[in-house]
Amino acid sequence: MPLFDEEKQNKQLEELHKEEEEQLVATLAESKYSLPYIDLYRLGIDNESLRAIPQEDAIKMNVAPFKLFGKNIYIAVRSPSEDLFTTLKDTMERKNLVPTFYMASSASLNKVWDRYQEISMAEDSKIGGLDISPEVLRDIAKNIKQMQDIEGLVQEALKGNKIHKISRLLEIILAGAIAIKASDIHIEPEKGRGRLRLRLDGVLQDINFFGLDIYRLLNSRIKLLSGMKLTANIAQDGRFSIMEEQEELSIRTSLIPGAYGESIVMRILDPKSIQVKLEDIGIESYLFSIIEKEIAKPNGLILVTGPTGSGKTTTLYAFLRKIYSPEIKIITIEDPIEYHLTGVTQTQTNDQKGYTFLEGLRSALRQDPDVVMVGEIRDKETAEIAVQSALTGHIVFSTLHTNNAAGVIPRLINLGVNPKILVSALSLSIAQRLVRKLCQFCKKEGEPTPENIATIKLVINSMKEEGKDIIKYLPKYNIESNSSFKVFSPVGCEKCNKTGYKGRIGIFEAIRTDEAIEKIMPENPSEREIKKVARTQGILSMRQDGVVKILNGITSIEEVQSVVDLNEE
Repeated sequence: MPLFDEEKQNKQLEELHKEEEEQLVATLAESKYSLPYIDLYRLGIDNESLRAIPQEDAIKMNVAPFKLFGKNIYIAVRSPSEDLFTTLKDTMERKNLVPTFYMASSASLNKVWDRYQEISMAEDSKIGGLDISPEVLRDIAKNIKQMQDIEGLVQEALKGNKIHKISRLLEIILAGAIAIKASDIHIEPEKGRGRLRLRLDGVLQDINFFGLDIYRLLNSRIKLLSGMKLTANIAQDGRFSIMEEQEELSIRTSLIPGAYGESIVMRILDPKSIQVKLEDIGIESYLFSIIEKEIAKPNGLILVTGPTGSGKTTTLYAFLRKIYSPEIKIITIEDPIEYHLTGVTQTQTNDQKGYTFLEGLRSALRQDPDVVMVGEIRDKETAEIAVQSALTGHIVFSTLHTNNAAGVIPRLINLGVNPKILVSALSLSIAQRLVRKLCQFCKKEGEPTPENIATIKLVINSMKEEGKDIIKYLPKYNIESNSSFKVFSPVGCEKCNKTGYKGRIGIFEAIRTDEAIEKIMPENPSEREIKKVARTQGILSMRQDGVVKILNGITSIEEVQSVVDLNEE
């Protein structure tokens, strides 16, 4: 005779009733209330969202907040009505939040209500995450003067209340990075631990290590803020914004899967960091006068080259600000728009919708612009249209990936541009690198090594051979009789976060398309041939510009050697 298991039978009935209720709510949501249905049993609940509606009010109104993303809050309701929606909208507006409503079952609502036990409503917390709590970031930033302060605050946060630990930790990381003017935040999982690093003046610095449990919680929080898929273990990109003293800072987030988890990089796009005047980026006086003339012309193609992170975008924006006038139309095609420029029409490429650099350039030219900036020339078609535009009365600024200024012409010819047309279009090719500036408070003067002296002399001799005025660039040195040079090296102090460097500056070289260059261009010349012809133009090469900055105490030999081969002929 079969045994009757009442407990098992009741459990099956309960599951059946739950399933029926979910189906009924789903049907009513669509047919009667025109609301999206949601099953919260299959979804993670964001504890921060619960702070928007106290538990007592949520139960009384039969609602449940379940997700918070920026200023958007998502609320499940059991019995929709106009009065309920009006009350919730008014309440959320007072908290600077925008509600989106879903319909859910009683079981879903009960699951959310149970989560109220996990948070302390007595503890004051800013609702809406980081992009609506600038006061919190400013309060934290007051206690951060250098990198070591961030490390101390992170350690303190890791010991704190587990419920609020992650929100506090992320606030400290962001406030600290903004306070010390870091450009990137790197959160990386390693074997048995998570690692936090900040990129300061182009170099990554370790801040802290923590357990993988903390890393996983930070990962989820950053994904939620950045609008990424929480469960997907794929490469993803997202972004969110935070306000800082009337300025909106965009945080661009990138995740890629690795051996121990997803590597997270948050890039801080601070509008102030791009507002560098052309005069302040490190261009020496003779080249500066050439650039001023070329960018003021009514037409021509000006290309800036260099690797990723060498400051090309900053230079192009400095050009645009230098020539900006209400009387001219400037259009940019960027990928992505990182910073917004007043008075400039900026457009962003979208490959999925077919708006590529090529299509963007074609569209921009239909708007009758005076100046066009193309983020990058990557293919034959974009190169050809950029050249044609420069020939038909437009100034075109763009970037190209080559190692030096002499590489621009072979690269464009290699892309398929007709060299006979290029002769008339290309005005100026500029190459640049970024080096860290020595801290003016702690740099130390010293004697260079014999190897360094030999390198410096090699570069100075090349300047003499090319007829470049050494006294103009190095007035404090009697080069003819002085066999020793004074150089400076980094020390490290509180002003520079113990690194010995503060801020960055460019080292540049350029080649004008003059008569001599025009003669050899149709012959598809090599880089070496172009360099040889360009030596008579009087513009410093990158290694010469680097040595000038070394001997003037602006940067160190190590910094210049890290980006330029000083022994190259």
